[in-house]
Amino acid sequence: MRYLLALLLMLGLASAAHAQARGPSAADLKAPPELPKMTAPSKILGMLPQNDPENILVLDLSSGGRVRIAMRPDAAPKHVERIKTLARQGFYDGTIFHRVIEGFMAQGGDPTGTGTGGSELPNLEAEFNELPHVRGAVAMARAQEENSANSQFYIVFQPVMKLDRNYTIFGRVISGMNWVDAIERGEPPQNPTRILQASIEADGKPAPEAPAPAENLGGVLDDLGVSLPTAQPN
Repeated sequence: MRYLLALLLMLGLASAAHAQARGPSAADLKAPPELPKMTAPSKILGMLPQNDPENILVLDLSSGGRVRIAMRPDAAPKHVERIKTLARQGFYDGTIFHRVIEGFMAQGGDPTGTGTGGSELPNLEAEFNELPHVRGAVAMARAQEENSANSQFYIVFQPVMKLDRNYTIFGRVISGMNWVDAIERGEPPQNPTRILQASIEADGKPAPEAPAPAENLGGVLDDLGVSLPTAQPN
């Protein structure tokens, strides 16, 4: 009897060990009927932090929409401070998205609208981090030199992971991505979308009124026999 009990115990342990070592089955991969609610830790890179009005950039676009961007001073403190400084100076007000590529990104922040301009502040040292180029990520544009970011930034339409750790991501769109999707395409666009106002949410600036549709100047000039030049890509 003692030997029989020992044998049964050994068989039971072997069976348990085999169950622990097996791979996942189809049943294991099925989600439960109701997934547990989870909140993302605010300090983990790649996760959006809790919304802090002092670190939310608000872009009011000429299309009539408002875009809110949660900035990440924990990942790129100098770049976030630069954006806040320029926004509060009104630097971005009236600037255009001058380089907008379908399926890639919308770039703006250049007061000249050519892609070659910037602010009078010194260029920033790169703050490459682990934030990913997922849809809605916002990063600083730069020249070939890594430490050449100044005022220009871009918003990606879809994931572009090959850019990770090569450009400084400082935030991500948390609302109004539909207005980002509606930004006029082109290099440069013939009818570029403008930033009517850039502000920090903590300052509580109301959205400006969208400009009324312009008069059909082209039709008037056609009647007079005058033609307007069209913008050509670089």
